[in-house]
Amino acid sequence: MGRRVIVGTCGFQKARRLHYRDLDAVEVQQTFYDPRDVDRLSLWRSEAPESFIFTMKAWMLVTHRYNKRLWRRLKEEPPGDYSSYGFFQDTQEVWWAWGKTLEAARALNAEVIVLQSPPSFKPSKENLAKLEAFLSKLDTRAGLAWEPRGDWWREPEVLRRISNEWGIAVVGDPLKSREPMGEIVYIRLHGMGGEVNYKYKYTDEDLRLLTAKMEEYDRRTYIMFNNIHAYEDAVRLKRLLGKE
Repeated sequence: MGRRVIVGTCGFQKARRLHYRDLDAVEVQQTFYDPRDVDRLSLWRSEAPESFIFTMKAWMLVTHRYNKRLWRRLKEEPPGDYSSYGFFQDTQEVWWAWGKTLEAARALNAEVIVLQSPPSFKPSKENLAKLEAFLSKLDTRAGLAWEPRGDWWREPEVLRRISNEWGIAVVGDPLKSREPMGEIVYIRLHGMGGEVNYKYKYTDEDLRLLTAKMEEYDRRTYIMFNNIHAYEDAVRLKRLLGKE
């Protein structure tokens, strides 16, 4: 793919036409809650410029254990045993959910699928084994990124080994000293001052630091803002990068 910096947002914050006009990409969030509305995803792909990039989050049924609050977002109940979903378990239920995730990715022609694990998926030997067993059964890991939330960043050598051995990008945030890893660079920006701070508006200095950091990356780089000012912050970053 070569070197290129792609700037976008996690989800549409403005009218879709504005994202298509002013930014490079959108990371679709609806697929995390339920990816089965492929007609809508196909519409988004067809209405967007050919050069516009979609990435997406994998279905929570692959990565997250049963959560009553989150599961209220499902359009219809999934088959099987609720306890067999999430945490990359090697179950029919997880593989069914992964199949639906791939169908959504095809509808969007998504360049990257983001596997976001929750803080409750801790860096234990058991969970590490589940993750690696899951990755070992995929036909390809090209275009996959894993965002480990919680304590995994206390084990950077483990993250680096997973990235190297399985060819999967590890999502990072260089403003929080969490260097992204992998053959692509995938950055998700959740605000400063904590694990997540969605109300945060990135300062000019923050954006200058990001711009300077781009000089260190010699591969395809995705920068996705995930805060309530995401659209505005992404447009400002593009201006600094000279990508207007």
